[in-house]
Amino acid sequence: MQPLIPAACREIPRRAALLVLMAMLAACGAPHGGSGSSGADSAGGSNNDGVGILLNLADDALKDHRLIAPAGANAYEFYLSVLELDPANPTAHRNLADHLPQATEAVEKAINGRQLDEAARELRLLREVDNNNFTVQLLAGKLDAQRAIVVREDEARAAAIRARAEAAASGSGSASAQ
Repeated sequence: MQPLIPAACREIPRRAALLVLMAMLAACGAPHGGSGSSGADSAGGSNNDGVGILLNLADDALKDHRLIAPAGANAYEFYLSVLELDPANPTAHRNLADHLPQATEAVEKAINGRQLDEAARELRLLREVDNNNFTVQLLAGKLDAQRAIVVREDEARAAAIRARAEAAASGSGSASAQ
């Protein structure tokens, strides 16, 4: 079931959400540098704290099995945010690539479970990582096909409802004529 989030809130750019997240974490005094992965990858500058925080959040998300879901609190989004701050960050690149097979499995599971909006959101994340990946392209096709199936099923249900309503109307029309 999709959470009831207004469309305007879902469209907040990632950079704005990232800045808000970093400000909230800084205000809370969250630790950000204890992880071995962040210290070696970033060298001097104001983005280091943000990169370190995001890498720690991504590591925590992986430990909690939040690879590409839920929206806004998953490892893939954290690593992509790291790459916005530090496009050459080797930890983010490596972990995104290493976890791509599990992420594609999760997207396929969402498609098969007919969670098509969630699958589309997750697929957008994978496309940001590697739009040329064959599996990602196959999943995009599978998602489109599943949406077409759902549309056909909905149309068939609507036609059946119309037919019953017409039958009921014609049945009551002929009964009142007698």
